[in-house]
Parts: sequence; structure tokens; C-alpha cells
Amino acid sequence: MRYVQLRAFHHVAVCGGFSRAAEALFLTQPAISDQVRKLEEEYDVLLFNRHKKQVTLTQQGQRLLEITHRMFDTEQQALDLLSESRALRAGTLRIVADAAHHLVQILGRFRARYPGIQVTVRAGNTESVITSLFAYEADIGVLGEIPQGREFDILKLNSSPIVAFVAHNHPLAGARKLNLADLAKQPLVLRERGSKTRYKLESLAESMGVELVPTIEAEGREAIREIVASGVGVGFVTKAEFGLDARLKPILIDGPETLMDEALICLRERSSGKLVKAFWDIARDVADD
Repeated sequence: MRYVQLRAFHHVAVCGGFSRAAEALFLTQPAISDQVRKLEEEYDVLLFNRHKKQVTLTQQGQRLLEITHRMFDTEQQALDLLSESRALRAGTLRIVADAAHHLVQILGRFRARYPGIQVTVRAGNTESVITSLFAYEADIGVLGEIPQGREFDILKLNSSPIVAFVAHNHPLAGARKLNLADLAKQPLVLRERGSKTRYKLESLAESMGVELVPTIEAEGREAIREIVASGVGVGFVTKAEFGLDARLKPILIDGPETLMDEALICLRERSSGKLVKAFWDIARDVADD
């Protein structure tokens, strides 16, 4: 087994094909194909299912990818250590967040201190945040529920109650507080399954003997916000995420307060990376302010 063979396998798996892997590695497709073929032949294992132009991982290939993810990430960490003097002058920090507004102050300070670092922020729910971290597709996650497990380093940012909201011209727009039973009589616009906001809301409703039946399910807070603003029905969000929008009116939920925690998380094995640690330190300062 050679390094070049594992590198070829890893890039085919990550890039989704031999041609893309060849482009990423600045090699020819036959060269990449040859390295993967030799790896499979040497160990008598099939790593990819090849059907026409489609390439998918076999079960063994998926298991090997989990190992090469760690292998090449460790290699990158070693490179960062050896080039420490320039590690914070260039590079990319990848963040996947269930709500980007929690990052506003942190991002502002981070960009001011490290202007050479490119930051990408992608939206996701709790499930996709955790999946992206384990798949090494993100360096840091932001989510509304603190996960259990020793795999993560966690920094709590804040806690905020769930509130309902409607369009400014909705019949319920004048109400300051309503119970879930009354809200459930209206058309409900709920987040996709996998959203912790929805999970906590449904748990609260179940404890109160109320059934929440969505009229519309939508992925992401912005989609919910726009649908509710059109006057379709009632949406739910944390108070901290509601923000300022003249089109919408918040309604407090009469009942036990249901809090959503917002936290930064990263894989513990990656927490010592220069970019992750730099962002983490700034986030800690912001949380302590």
C-alpha cells in the first residue's frame, strides 16, 4: 500500500469521480484510475461500484474513507504546525450553522484580526451540522442543541425561548401571548424533520396534550419566515433569531418555557487546528462579554 494509492482513492471518493479527482490532484484520469486499481488488486477488495459513469463507494470503501479522512486531516494539521508562522495569514475556515446570526459578532472580530482567512458559512439543521463535522466537510458547527458525546468540544453561546410568529396583518397579530392549543388551530408552518426547534416544540405540545399538524413543511428559517410573511399561517423560531422584520409579529407561548441552547461545536480531534482555535478563542471572548 502506497501513499499515492490512498491519496488517489481519497480524492475519488471525496470528489465523486475519477475525472474530478484527477483535476484536484493535477494528474491524468488514467493515472488516478491506475492507482486505485492497484490498491484494489493488491488487497483483493472492491472500493468503488462502477456503473457507466457513476462511481459510488462500496461498504469497504466507505470504511476506508473514514480512515483516510482522519489521515489527511492529520497531515494537514502537521502542515499547519510546520508552517505556523503563516497558518493564520491564509487558509479557509468552513462553518455550517443552523442560524448564522449567532456568528455576526464573532465573524466581525475574526475578520478584523485575521483578514487573510476566507470564511465560508453554510446553512443546515442540527442533523446536517453534525454529519458535516464527522464527514470533515466543516471545521466548526453552530447548532441549537448541545450534543452528548465525548467526540466534541462545545462552547455555549446563549439560550433563548421558542416563540410563535405571524404576519403583521394576520388575525392573531395583536395577541401578545397564546397557548399552543389555540395556535394549533391555525395553519402551521413548521421546519423540516431533523430540526431541533421542531423537535422541542413537538415535545412541548405532546406534554400538553396538543397535536401539531403542519400545513406546510419548509427547510430552513428563511423559508419559514418568507412563507409566514405571506400570511399563510403560524411559524416558530427562537426569540433570539426573530430579529427585526416589520412584516412579522412575535407571539409568546403561554406554558412552560422551552429554551433552545446555541453552541459552537467541533470535533475534539480537530480543536487544536490553528484556524479552529483562533475562531474558538474569539467566540469565547464574545460569549463572556
